[in-house]
Amino acid sequence: MSNKPILDVKDRPKPAQWLTLSLQHLFAMFGATILVPYLVGLDPAIALISSGLGTLAFLLITKFQVPAYLGSSFAYIAPVIAAKASGGPAAAMVGTFLAGLVYGIVALIISRAGHRWIMNLLPPIVVGPVIIVIGLAISGTAVGMAMNNPAGKYSMLHFSVALVTLAATIIFSIYAKKMLSIIPILAGIIVGYVYAVIVGIVDFKPVLEAKWFAAPDFLIPFVSYDVKFTWNIFWLMVPVAIVTLSEHIGHQLVLSKVVGRDYIKEPGLHRSILGDGTATIISALVGGPPKTTYGENIGVLAITRVYSVYVLAGAAVLAIIFGFIGKITALIQTIPTPVMGGVSILLFGIIASSGLRMLVDSKIDFGDKRNLVISSVILVIGIGGAIVKLPFNIEIQGMALAAISGVLLNLILPGRPKVSENMFETEETTNKKTA
Repeated sequence: MSNKPILDVKDRPKPAQWLTLSLQHLFAMFGATILVPYLVGLDPAIALISSGLGTLAFLLITKFQVPAYLGSSFAYIAPVIAAKASGGPAAAMVGTFLAGLVYGIVALIISRAGHRWIMNLLPPIVVGPVIIVIGLAISGTAVGMAMNNPAGKYSMLHFSVALVTLAATIIFSIYAKKMLSIIPILAGIIVGYVYAVIVGIVDFKPVLEAKWFAAPDFLIPFVSYDVKFTWNIFWLMVPVAIVTLSEHIGHQLVLSKVVGRDYIKEPGLHRSILGDGTATIISALVGGPPKTTYGENIGVLAITRVYSVYVLAGAAVLAIIFGFIGKITALIQTIPTPVMGGVSILLFGIIASSGLRMLVDSKIDFGDKRNLVISSVILVIGIGGAIVKLPFNIEIQGMALAAISGVLLNLILPGRPKVSENMFETEETTNKKTA
């Protein structure tokens, strides 16, 4: 398929065209970006605003050369939930800030030492199983959301809403064409929401009472909460950057193919990683979830062949505006839990399958005992929820422990193969279709 642009990276569209094209990108990221805060108990409005601010920061840092949109990261769902359980929303924001700092440190090292070291540190045999863990570790939450009523008890009525949502999302994923194929999550949520309205489990009272303009309750450090660093928060959040960094590299490689430029070299991987980390830090400073580049929006670029950074910037501005429209925020909050549960059943499975696909496409030989050992340890530690308790009340658990174990085993065990630079090219589906 030709990637000759209709609008190239620095081309500015006409106003009406600009609005339409930016709305396409807004819709592409919308479903997944609001699903993450919904799952972890953060404000979807802040997630929208922080995604817009983060995208603008990313475009600025990459010298307006990389057309990418940054939305809520699915990789951090379990760590954010765990951080909130241990220290409330403030702990989750501190952890998010620390994860963003890791991106900055990695970007600095890459700017000095090049990028091949990180690709050798994170081969598919480590990243693939960790991605599988990300998808499956929280699968029980998705099923519970789908089956239970607000009281936490099984309800066939609520489960039917989840099943309709799931079926619609699957149909859109497989049979939809062109732009609609890029927004199966949003389309599925809409169908499920309509069905929920029909069966009478949606309350529109909050929408009617909401103001048209309303600023969300931002979580500002030292204003909304006291900043407190703990090693538990560090070990909950920071190791997940092992996976999201590899996801970022994969997206840059795919984006390079789509747009016809080498973004690893110019503006450089260090700039795009710094942009991603800055977006995550901005999100932490206002109360939003961690950020990541979105595969859905790369898909929009591939289909439309409109690569203009002005269009992505327009989508970012629209996201910020949407976050301040009280009616929209209230409407999002009326979405029943089973609707999100139905979408999550498919989405978490897709994330896990993306890890499996990475292993298959990378031709990982499981007849090799080295590969078998690394993947087995990662999967059981991650999904089983293993915990290592260290002095000074430090705990490393679940996904973080799985990622660290995988990296260490890959470095220690003999027979480590040399990793090629294009090893991450199969990662384009991880972002939610990860995030």
